[in-house]
Amino acid sequence: MQTVNNDVFRGVASPAYVFSEQEFIDRATLVKTAFGEDTDICFSIKANPFLLAVLPDVFSKIEVCSPGELEICKALKIDPSRIIFSGVNKSREETERAIDYGAALVTAESYRHLDHISSVASERGITVDVLVRLSCESQFGMDKSDVFKVIADRASYPGINIVGIHYFTGTQKTRPKEIIKEISRLNKILDRLEEELGFVPERIEYGTGLAVDYFSAEADESEAARLNDISECIRELSKRVHVTVEMGRFFAAPCGHYVTTVVDTKTNDGLNYAILDGGLHQLKYDGQIQGMQVPMITHLKGADNERAADEDEKWTLCGSLCTTADVIARNASLPGLSIGDRLVLHRTGAYSIYEGFSMFLSRDLPSVYVLDKDGGLHLMRKRIETAQFNMPEDLAEWL
Repeated sequence: MQTVNNDVFRGVASPAYVFSEQEFIDRATLVKTAFGEDTDICFSIKANPFLLAVLPDVFSKIEVCSPGELEICKALKIDPSRIIFSGVNKSREETERAIDYGAALVTAESYRHLDHISSVASERGITVDVLVRLSCESQFGMDKSDVFKVIADRASYPGINIVGIHYFTGTQKTRPKEIIKEISRLNKILDRLEEELGFVPERIEYGTGLAVDYFSAEADESEAARLNDISECIRELSKRVHVTVEMGRFFAAPCGHYVTTVVDTKTNDGLNYAILDGGLHQLKYDGQIQGMQVPMITHLKGADNERAADEDEKWTLCGSLCTTADVIARNASLPGLSIGDRLVLHRTGAYSIYEGFSMFLSRDLPSVYVLDKDGGLHLMRKRIETAQFNMPEDLAEWL
């Protein structure tokens, strides 16, 4: 549920993202309480690196999946003992940088990764704690037979201490039973590792993939119910092995708010259209197709808006791009909508800022703000002109 005062949204440049520290803390605390003190929680920063600036202490770990994310951690002086360096593409050089920074854990998704980690660790005369990632019918991780082979041959990898398993099968899981079955399968794998190889993992990093509801007024309630439905089996697993539950979307989505302004209105073929200064290149909801579902929106009328409110008034919300695909929502009930009004689209704290095709039409990248828990608004990124990225670097030579 939104807890941000609407005056905050009136005071930012448009379009803009506003990420609420307090809402981020509240969601992390909700998860930690559900899973108990014996379970660590990990924030996958690919969901929203800006939230690293206000990362609450309730997070024990941070999942970093690229050299760029590692550089953000360095710039913010994130304690490397909190970092799990993961990702399907890790070069030797990138592995070296993570290990030299002091990443607490490094995941291995292939034999090549193991070779990189072993080589770097041996050169430095150190031992690196490694999680072997178990695949689940995707390009991520290693086949179960290979995981067993690696663990059986673990003594042949100098500089590597295999401490456990990394397991994540996908996102937006709406059925708790699916997650419960997944944990049951994981327990059976742990049984086999102990029985056949004498290997008892110290750690498990597990991504639940819990779903976020973007288009429901009861989203908080349904998400909390799913969380509670899986809490017991997570707690039971944590009694067996040190579990770190990794999520990105579930932690970050509720704390984000996208602010955009109505710049034009028209009626074409009997349909009301509102043109916004934002658009699909800056806003993405998982599961949204051609604007057929309406997310949670707050309508803030402009000072000059004197239009009467017709409760039956429906609008198709469109962005600034020259494509018919740029539809944010259809049949949105926004009585009295007018040019200059602001719309705040909620639950945009995870991925939305990054998954849009932001460079299309050379539109500027929006400003980014963080609202701290004391109500202070901080500009994290100024508006960025993108034309510079869509032309030759040496323009004079081309001219």
